[in-house]
Amino acid sequence: MQRVAQDWLILELTHGSGVALGVTTGLQFLPLLLFGLWGGALADRYNKRRLLMITQGVMGMLALLLGTLAITGNAQVWHVYLLAFGLGMATVVDNPTRQTFVVEMVGPRDLPNAIALNSAIFNLARVLGPAVAGVLIALIGTGPVFLVNFASFAAVLTGLYLMRPSELYVSERAVREKSRLREGLAYVGKRKDLVLLLVLVGVVAAFGMNFQMTTALMAREVFHTGAGSFGLASTMLAVGALSGALVAARRHGKPRLKLLIVSSLAFGILETASGLMPTYLSFLMLLVPTGLALLLFNTAANATFQLSVDPAVRGRVMGLYLLIFAGTTPLGAPIVGWLAELFGPRMSLIAGGVISLIGSVVVGLLLARQQQLRLRPALLPYPRLRVLRASAD
Repeated sequence: MQRVAQDWLILELTHGSGVALGVTTGLQFLPLLLFGLWGGALADRYNKRRLLMITQGVMGMLALLLGTLAITGNAQVWHVYLLAFGLGMATVVDNPTRQTFVVEMVGPRDLPNAIALNSAIFNLARVLGPAVAGVLIALIGTGPVFLVNFASFAAVLTGLYLMRPSELYVSERAVREKSRLREGLAYVGKRKDLVLLLVLVGVVAAFGMNFQMTTALMAREVFHTGAGSFGLASTMLAVGALSGALVAARRHGKPRLKLLIVSSLAFGILETASGLMPTYLSFLMLLVPTGLALLLFNTAANATFQLSVDPAVRGRVMGLYLLIFAGTTPLGAPIVGWLAELFGPRMSLIAGGVISLIGSVVVGLLLARQQQLRLRPALLPYPRLRVLRASAD
């Protein structure tokens, strides 16, 4: 609800500026680009449960402030910019801490399933939130939406407070040393598979995952609909993501690179197709499989990084992962907004999908070469591609 209201507020204040919307998105994620590794180091060093109580409290107060400004009619564009940046600063610490706290709650064995279930809960909220936000914005404006978000943090803080620390799978904390950030970077640098996956995640995140902006522009500028329709578009994307989360939750064991690459390929194709849809209804329908493919990709990438690294550096590795995952948005969002203003909102989706597709193909081939995998077609009752590890000779 906060995301939908923030986007609609900036569009109202700027009379539909795609650049302003891109700048808002960029400012919200810019702190991750600047300080993402620092947030991961804090997650490794301090008690994660207490850190989350602090960051969630700060985020709640920012929602209260923006809601008050909107209700009183005093909100200005620079207010939204500043508060979006403040939300990003809180997220710098909250994201890696929250991601690595999952394994402390359930342990390594159930981590892939827990990540998928967490995604299912998150995307169920994304199904309901935008729809409710669209209705509320149309009826009474954006201000009350921010206040509802502020009130919701009471549930988050209560849940964290009631947890029993003795039942958590607490990992060893890092000592306070200046070299800890460099140690995390050096660890990832030695893992060429992780480097390639970070490149793929960065490409998809920067150019393909700007739906917060592109769906708003498509709803307002292409299909000439209102806030309620924008909320419905966000809901349809979330329905697909929820479906993908439930599919991912059924999988057991470590995620496979095959799923990660195939889902990113599917996402690039589907996003490109969504930008070509001629009607609002067909656009909505295609958002469902697009969200499904994106969620499968995100879940596989998240679990791959958490399960394939040393627990002592997990926070810093996830800080780097989230820096790439969310911090590249400040680089991609203004470019996507510029493309939307220059060539139309459709091009922002088409370009993002094509770039994601190219990145998936390139990284997939490099991973296959690095891991000495060879592709061998086989005659089967249905088309299938079998991937086998090459022999030593």
